Amino acid sequence: MNAFRQLLRAAGSKPPIGTWISSASPIVAEAIGHAGFDWGVVDMEHAPLDMMGLVHLLQALAGTKMTSIVRVPWNDAVVVKRVLDAGATTLLFPFVQSAAEAARAVTATRYPPAGQRGMSGMTRASKFGTTPHYLKTADAGMGVIVQLETPQALAQLEAIADVDGVDAIFIGPADLSASMGHVGQFTHPAVMQAMADAARRCKALGKPIGTVGGTPDAVTQYRALGYDFLAVSSDMGLLMSGALAAAKALRGLSDEPHVHTLHAGTRTDASA
Repeated sequence: MNAFRQLLRAAGSKPPIGTWISSASPIVAEAIGHAGFDWGVVDMEHAPLDMMGLVHLLQALAGTKMTSIVRVPWNDAVVVKRVLDAGATTLLFPFVQSAAEAARAVTATRYPPAGQRGMSGMTRASKFGTTPHYLKTADAGMGVIVQLETPQALAQLEAIADVDGVDAIFIGPADLSASMGHVGQFTHPAVMQAMADAARRCKALGKPIGTVGGTPDAVTQYRALGYDFLAVSSDMGLLMSGALAAAKALRGLSDEPHVHTLHAGTRTDASA
């Protein structure tokens, strides 16, 4: 059974809370994994993460209770094959625009005859060949989440959600807001209306839907719209929030010995 599907089924009325892992650091990932989040997205789209780095992050997270999801850099069968061989079992596909693209994502995660994942018996995914009948049983453990990031994609939501093998829909408010002409305004009324409509339609389909917010307040607003799983900020966003808060707190002490005045702006982080 896929770990992310199990997490959703066990959640009940409380949406699982996650975060983004964009630092590409195994140490930071491991620390975040122990922070109490239910799930985390290991990001390969906007993070400086190569395949060996991915293996190291998955190894670090394996010792925590966090359920890991890997966001692949693109809907590409070659990349997907390598990510799955590295041991990922749930993938988040960015910028899916149609049912055909969603079907291509699912196909890349399945072995023949159901899909086109290349076969190899000696990978980390199969515990280096020690998992009995891995090539015959792996498909059942694969999870696919597709990310909708434009009004054009939202218009195709029902068709995308109906693709066999799509486990959940994910709305990326950063790209969605930009594609709607509201760059950086993740909770703009028009964006919130579109996100609310997406949640309502997914509820009617019985398809889980998730999103990410830069702050707990934004996540609370998304949760009120009916989202089933939610992420807040990222490891780097949380780190910078703490760093900036510390710097701001110390500005008033700049005339004390050995204390330097720190100048930094403030920001929020929504990694989708």
